[in-house]
Amino acid sequence: MSTYRLTLIAVLAAMATVGRFFLQHIPNVQPVTAIIILSAFFLGPFSGFLLAFLTTYLTNLALGMGIWTLWQILAWSLIGVIAGLLGKIIKRRVLVYLTVLAFFSGFLFGFFFAVINYIVSGKFLGYYLLGLPFDFYHALSNVLFIILLYRPFSQLFAREFDRVNQRKK
Repeated sequence: MSTYRLTLIAVLAAMATVGRFFLQHIPNVQPVTAIIILSAFFLGPFSGFLLAFLTTYLTNLALGMGIWTLWQILAWSLIGVIAGLLGKIIKRRVLVYLTVLAFFSGFLFGFFFAVINYIVSGKFLGYYLLGLPFDFYHALSNVLFIILLYRPFSQLFAREFDRVNQRKK
């Protein structure tokens, strides 16, 4: 992995961290998932994993570190890997697929935590059902952030790909 790519991931993690801090007062509305999806889609699954790890660690240093940090890293990493693999397959109607992935990622994130809660406490259904409204907010905010950030991110990553391709020539 190049120094440029690592720097890009660090800047993306900073953007996601600032976005999460700025919107922390609105439950489950934050740009982290959308930034991970977009970045992983264009940069690949490993970059999505690295971004998820770094963003979760940085934000939880200020918002509160606990056992949930590990689950957040795993959930966001899973979403990043899925987006990265999707980026290797999808070449047309990208925004549509990313929007659908973003919507379902809000529910996937909540479901992941419900499963972890079941493993820890033996309770699943009540925890999951009570979390559905928050998962819905997460899903809607993901769609909104994907729509807002898709064009700038695709232009940013197009420059990265042009720069890499020029160096290879």
